[in-house]
Amino acid sequence: MSDLKKKLGARIQEIRKSKKMTQEKLAELINLETPNLSNIERGKKFMTADTLEKIIAVLNVKEKDLFDFEHFIPRENLREKIILETENLSDKELQYLYKMILNLKQLR
Repeated sequence: MSDLKKKLGARIQEIRKSKKMTQEKLAELINLETPNLSNIERGKKFMTADTLEKIIAVLNVKEKDLFDFEHFIPRENLREKIILETENLSDKELQYLYKMILNLKQLR
């Protein structure tokens, strides 16, 4: 399975959810069957250029923003990056970060 398909699908899903839109609604607006959109979002299937243009229009995003994958970091690298980012935090900032992590765990 193509890494580009996975990343693009995940990005479409991320933007769709941020706009509080269901798969069903987006599929309806772009004239696509919901299972086909699901396959696109999961990186199982690629879309035509026409479908891509419709998604961009309906989600009201710039083309370049749809291909912004910088924040998709593989899990194995994520812990290391978090540790590096916390090295220069003050004691107060570290305590705040710890409280945030605890609150996040409670949300699960």
